Amino acid sequence: MTIVDAAKKRYSTKAFDPSRKLTNDQLQQIKTLIRLSASSVNSQPWHIIVAATDDAKQRIATAAEGPYVFNKPKILNASHALVFCSKTTIDDDYLNDLLACEQQDGRFSNEQSKQRMVDGRNFFVDLHRKTLGDADHWMQKQVYLNIGSLLLGVAAMGIDAVPLEGFDRETLDKEFDLNAQGLTSLVVVPIGYHSADDFNVEVPKSRWQNEQIFTEC
Repeated sequence: MTIVDAAKKRYSTKAFDPSRKLTNDQLQQIKTLIRLSASSVNSQPWHIIVAATDDAKQRIATAAEGPYVFNKPKILNASHALVFCSKTTIDDDYLNDLLACEQQDGRFSNEQSKQRMVDGRNFFVDLHRKTLGDADHWMQKQVYLNIGSLLLGVAAMGIDAVPLEGFDRETLDKEFDLNAQGLTSLVVVPIGYHSADDFNVEVPKSRWQNEQIFTEC
């Protein structure tokens, strides 16, 4: 399967088969996809909750009540439910820890290349922290990059998924004590295999034509 084939195959799963589970090897590959996602200046301002058990998925589903109750079966019936969280602040301690991680992983050939990374990252982080004042929104955009990468990646693996914003963020943040950890929930992504009842499997995709979305120059 080419990456284009995966993009054509990928769709938003509306009903999952609760009897079909991901293997541990598949889950490890998915974690690797998430770890390797792109982010601005390698900021990686995310944390992901991986719910595999019924009890864990039920904890996530507590946020899918009231107007969001239609999403509850997706969370409960999927093999796993992922909660993509964003950092709420990006401080100097975090940046220093990130730099130390990069140093350990061999990112810098010398002190000069390390300093270039520090200067470049500080420019963009301070642009959002101090000049624009939108650091939380900037970090959330990085998390969405990760989600997009995940959706295409799992499709290439033959795994179904659906991104859900339809849940009560305050309830979910409280359930996992996220705010105390400097985090907030953004998107729940159930993953697994669609059921025979999923009407969306055979519905053709609808996208704007090339002329509408591309300007070639």
